[in-house]
Amino acid sequence: MARYIDEILQPGERVLYSTNAHWIFYFPAILAWIVAIVLFAVSRQSDIYSIMILCLFGSGLVALAALYWTLKGWFHRFTTETDVTNLRVVHKTGFIKRRTFEMALDKVESVDVDQTILGRILNYGDVTIRGVGEGIETIKTIASPLAFRSSITTR
Repeated sequence: MARYIDEILQPGERVLYSTNAHWIFYFPAILAWIVAIVLFAVSRQSDIYSIMILCLFGSGLVALAALYWTLKGWFHRFTTETDVTNLRVVHKTGFIKRRTFEMALDKVESVDVDQTILGRILNYGDVTIRGVGEGIETIKTIASPLAFRSSITTR
């Protein structure tokens, strides 16, 4: 399956920078997998049958939730593209229901980066692009937001 940006490039246009949603989208799944493993280990250590069954059942339920969150995070990262070309900024989310945002670089008025403390440590954040006559668009939880901003503002 071709990337969205490859399908819409104009003649003479080239991709300067690409980024994606940050891996932090997997965080709920990671926590759930850890809980499922701990519950499974507790069930193996228990000598009491009812506690063993309860822990196994809980481990199975949490593992199902972890699998759901893993697939949800993967699908979000798989269907999200954020690119800067020599002419415009392009952001696409979705698979069947697609949402795109494109803004010409010469219409970009400012680019703001919003990072939490954890976002600064793990290098992710939200980027808000303000355009002259184009409106405002916020791209949530992308990897390397400062590098993304630099690729837009450096000409």
